[in-house]
Amino acid sequence: MQVPTPRRAHRTARLLTVVAALSVVLAGCAPVVQRGWMPGYEDGQVTNHTGRITDLWVNAWVTLLIVGAITWGLMIWCVVVYRKRKDDNRLPVQLRYHVPLEIMYVVLPFLMVGVFFYYTARDMTEIEDVSQTPDVTVQVIGKQWSFDFNYLDDDVHEVGIHAEDIGLGGAEETLPTLYLPVNERVEIVLDSRDVIHSFWVPAFLYKKDMIPWHTNRFQIIPEREGTYAGKCAELCGAWHSAMLFNVKVVDRAEYDAQMQALRDKGQTGALGMELSREQHPEGIGEGEN
Repeated sequence: MQVPTPRRAHRTARLLTVVAALSVVLAGCAPVVQRGWMPGYEDGQVTNHTGRITDLWVNAWVTLLIVGAITWGLMIWCVVVYRKRKDDNRLPVQLRYHVPLEIMYVVLPFLMVGVFFYYTARDMTEIEDVSQTPDVTVQVIGKQWSFDFNYLDDDVHEVGIHAEDIGLGGAEETLPTLYLPVNERVEIVLDSRDVIHSFWVPAFLYKKDMIPWHTNRFQIIPEREGTYAGKCAELCGAWHSAMLFNVKVVDRAEYDAQMQALRDKGQTGALGMELSREQHPEGIGEGEN
């Protein structure tokens, strides 16, 4: 048995320290977990899709761990059973081919990929379905570096202040808030005025790109009232890290009150795609929509 030298032991200790430090740092980057090791909340799913997305993710990982355990077990078994014994100088049996084994190598991966494809395609078809008539339609426009919200059914809008105008220190206090009515089907229409952005609400377990000259859309039914953090998930320039927003899921009465508050402030009509990041919020009036 080989005894580790002090130098080797020191290198091992340093490596373990680095691994531990990286684990702590990466754990700090992860979203706050609300339901044990699972995303979400104990009192119900956030949207009508979060349960489906969670099941797809968990079942895929369970399957992969089972396959991995079998693979690792077979590898360890081969290493132990077929290891070279002391004073055994014979060559092992040399096989050119083994038809059943080679068939298994080909068939099993195809079966695994096919099963993963089936369940992924089934769930993505449901999640991406926009064929139903929504109760509420909201257009979200990404811009460097904030978001504008057009509530198309109520003909009002909310303006997101450019992050560069307020600096990183004041970004959190001036975040635009997207209001959604609980238990109603909402269609969110995504557009961008300049570069590629991404609409991401971690609690929804879903994000979608906002691409210039191309409109994306998706539908959800918010099922849990509360305030959820949102952000741009596509690197889009110098102030990308401050491109944040909030989503507030409220009952219909509070939603209607917020729409009326926007009317009272004169924020009627829809903000157009012709606006640029050089235009400051105070310069955007009703006549420029």
